[in-house]
Amino acid sequence: MNHHIKAPISREEAKSLKAGDYVYLTGIIYTARDAAHKRMKETLDRGEKLPFDIKGNMIYYMGPSPAREGRPIGSAGPTTSSRMDKYTPLLLDMGMGGMIGKGKRSKEVIESIVRNESIYFAAVGGAGALLSKCIKSSEVIAYDDLETEAIRRLEVEDFPVVVVIDSKGNNLYETAIRHYRED
Repeated sequence: MNHHIKAPISREEAKSLKAGDYVYLTGIIYTARDAAHKRMKETLDRGEKLPFDIKGNMIYYMGPSPAREGRPIGSAGPTTSSRMDKYTPLLLDMGMGGMIGKGKRSKEVIESIVRNESIYFAAVGGAGALLSKCIKSSEVIAYDDLETEAIRRLEVEDFPVVVVIDSKGNNLYETAIRHYRED
């Protein structure tokens, strides 16, 4: 099923999506990878506020290549999500709306997705140049010293993703394998 959703995502919208659904996101999402997640955790440990409001917002696990002339961003493909697993339950418990990346997630992350009625999307790995065409603007908002791992605020239009883990814990990586084996 195809859905067009405005980002940030509401809990009701997240709950309406099912593993395997195709979604086109339009609105604001944020980027953060390993180093930025570590900094965010250190910020929270000091009792300070995150550089953006996490509630309802989505983090795209992506580190872009340099932008070509006339473009807001270079290639913008997903990175492996499991590298952020140790930080994700905390962010979900704080109200993060969802994540975009690629690859499997830990049991703890899946439990946190269900507990918080959140969502995990996958973007197509290897399609970074095509995905970048859906990014209308890119602005570094925090940790600019991390360069490609800095936190960016992206404005996206019809950014294509697939629901991998829905708010009920249904996991496309598992159901697709079962379905394949049954055929």
